[in-house]
Amino acid sequence: MAASDAQNGVSSVRHAFGNVLAFFILLLIGVLAFSIRLFSVIKYESVIHEFDPYFNYRVTQFLTKNGIYDFWNWFDDRTWYPLGRVIGGTVYPGLTLTAGTLWWILNSLNIPLSVETVCVFTAPIFSAFASWATYLLTKEVKGTGAGLTAAILLAMVPSYISRSVAGSYDNEAVAIFALIFTFYLYIKTLNTGSLFYATLNSIAYFYMVCSWGGYTFIINLIPMHALLCIVTGRYSSRLYIAYAPLVVLGTLLASLVPVVGFNAVMTSEHFASFLVFIIIHVVALVYYIKGILSPKMFKVAVALVVSVGLAVCFAMVAVLIALVASSPTKGWSGRSLSLLDPTYASKYIPIIASVSEHQPPTWPSYFMDINVLAFLVPAGIIACFSPLSDASSFVVLYIVTSVYFSGVMVRLMLVLAPAACILSGIALSQAFDVFTRSIKFQLPHLSDHSQAGEGSSENVVPNDSVKADKTEDTSKERTSKKSKKKEKEPVEKPLSKSQIKKRLSVLPLETSVVAIILLVLLGAFYVVHSVWAAAEAYSAPSIVLTSHSHDGLHVFDDFREAYAWLSHNTEVDDKVASWWDYGYQTTAMANRTVIVDNNTWNNTHIATVGTAMSSPEKAAWEIFHSLDVKYVLVVFGGLVGYPSDDINKFLWMVRIGGGVFPHIKEPDYLRDGQYRIDSMATPTMLNCLMYKLSYYRFVETDGKAFDRVRRTEIGKKHFKLTHFEEVFTTHHWMVRIYKLKPPKNRIRGKTKKSKSKTSSKTASKRKGLKRNPF
Repeated sequence: MAASDAQNGVSSVRHAFGNVLAFFILLLIGVLAFSIRLFSVIKYESVIHEFDPYFNYRVTQFLTKNGIYDFWNWFDDRTWYPLGRVIGGTVYPGLTLTAGTLWWILNSLNIPLSVETVCVFTAPIFSAFASWATYLLTKEVKGTGAGLTAAILLAMVPSYISRSVAGSYDNEAVAIFALIFTFYLYIKTLNTGSLFYATLNSIAYFYMVCSWGGYTFIINLIPMHALLCIVTGRYSSRLYIAYAPLVVLGTLLASLVPVVGFNAVMTSEHFASFLVFIIIHVVALVYYIKGILSPKMFKVAVALVVSVGLAVCFAMVAVLIALVASSPTKGWSGRSLSLLDPTYASKYIPIIASVSEHQPPTWPSYFMDINVLAFLVPAGIIACFSPLSDASSFVVLYIVTSVYFSGVMVRLMLVLAPAACILSGIALSQAFDVFTRSIKFQLPHLSDHSQAGEGSSENVVPNDSVKADKTEDTSKERTSKKSKKKEKEPVEKPLSKSQIKKRLSVLPLETSVVAIILLVLLGAFYVVHSVWAAAEAYSAPSIVLTSHSHDGLHVFDDFREAYAWLSHNTEVDDKVASWWDYGYQTTAMANRTVIVDNNTWNNTHIATVGTAMSSPEKAAWEIFHSLDVKYVLVVFGGLVGYPSDDINKFLWMVRIGGGVFPHIKEPDYLRDGQYRIDSMATPTMLNCLMYKLSYYRFVETDGKAFDRVRRTEIGKKHFKLTHFEEVFTTHHWMVRIYKLKPPKNRIRGKTKKSKSKTSSKTASKRKGLKRNPF
């Protein structure tokens, strides 16, 4: 009894020490996840990145100044002129409300941080939360060791870093944490059957719905897993508690978000959850009847229940078909259809296909974004099948679906990253467990031999009294050893029976040591790659560009230079036209009204701007003048070699404009199917507005008008603008701003003169006189 109490005390101390150690490791992982995302602030400055974050920053400013009620009712007349936009009903408010709450808490604690500073550091803070949520999820699947390994992998995975660096104030900054935490609560409910965790799961799902449109991935993946458990005979009351409250309470909460509303029950993305909801109730009823009826009565009842259940399912399917039959897309959104059919967007919705992050990824992008995790994921899948549980089957289903969606759209590599980290963490944890256990089983044999040698040398003592004492002690020790062996036998039996541990102990010591060293080197390579990606590949803000050359670092701050010029040199009510990529930045930084922006909710309005850019100068002037536009902004990279300029995006303007206005045809801008801007370019291309605004006075830079992006001399070098005038060009010619010339006044005298001239011309023609055209 005393020995068992001592062993229990030692095990409890070890358990407590392990919990404390895991807690401190998690703290360090959180610090790592936060600090590795600060390279952008250290190398550049505390600034908002990309395009969409500027809109989120502007909305957060409005929220902190005017309050939440004005935010819900805010009609923004500075975007999508002359239509405007209802911000409260068209935005996912999770990110804005989260950052606004953080700002309010900090200011209430007398920590006076600006809204911009809070927005810059929101993503790194939530990356630490996402790492901790990954630990909790993986711990429910395979234990603490796998959880810690998965957490540290997620803290450094480049795919997640690309969307969560300091300054990347986008929806994904908080949505990935909400995604992982929702999955954790679902697995926790599945393992415990607790209604408390089921309620928390619905609330976490509600936060995910508020944060990102990718919540549809959750509401389809969880029904798929529930259906998989039912089909494979793994139904239990815990599965019912985990699934049914999520569908009911989660759908009710999701419908409270204005941007979602009744779409939570009327779009095809949500129908799978309702169908599985009916199936799980039928199965639950069958299991309930089985427990209270005899076998004969059970067969009759099952036939009745199954027939009624099938009738209800068919009726539900008929209702859903009737609801979606009137929609040309059968109730699916354009982005969902582009995921199910990768060719759909390029065929029917070019505005979706034109976004670079909606393109399918290349094979090198997988190695860039998840690195060595791509090789560890298969090992993690195998580890999940030994043994297979409800939690491990969910993780396997998660990785399979996320691999497919990441192969369709490069943006969804972000959804793949947590699954890859979880499975890689399981694989590494299992591998370290195997190799360290094999070393542990072999080291005691070596220590036993050394102890035996020491004991034999100490036993030689020339004293008879000691020998007599030894004989008495040895007889006592033999009896005590026999009793101890009997006590130890039941403890040693499971170890001798488990064939797996025997096989693991067969691994040679040298092999185990070398394997551990190789795994450590693999982890070191992952760390080096992740730090390089965070410092170099993903830390540079797109609004401030840099380049390295033999004479040092060059900074291109043309975007902020152009927006500052608009803010200081134009009227407050002036309208600025540009391609939709730059709408959010123009509104947030220049505080000027734009025609289109990155929300892309109105395809016709975007097509109008694309048609204007694709039209000749006079026709484009008439389109912009009808929209009350005063300034036109174009981005040009031909001088400095900036590839993401408007000339490279121009064919998308043609395609989007031609989708609404049939007179714009893409073949008119191509020479033998090739897009050219040199002397072989088509006349339509050389005379369109985008070409003229980009290359106006470009020949004055080097005398040859050599485009460094297209690597050729332009076709039309010397021309003048008749309806537009250049008002500002940035230092590196990256942003060019033009002003529409006012329409010419109609003067009666001139019209009379022109009439007299035309009459004289006709008279001279009648007389047969030929006038000199020069």
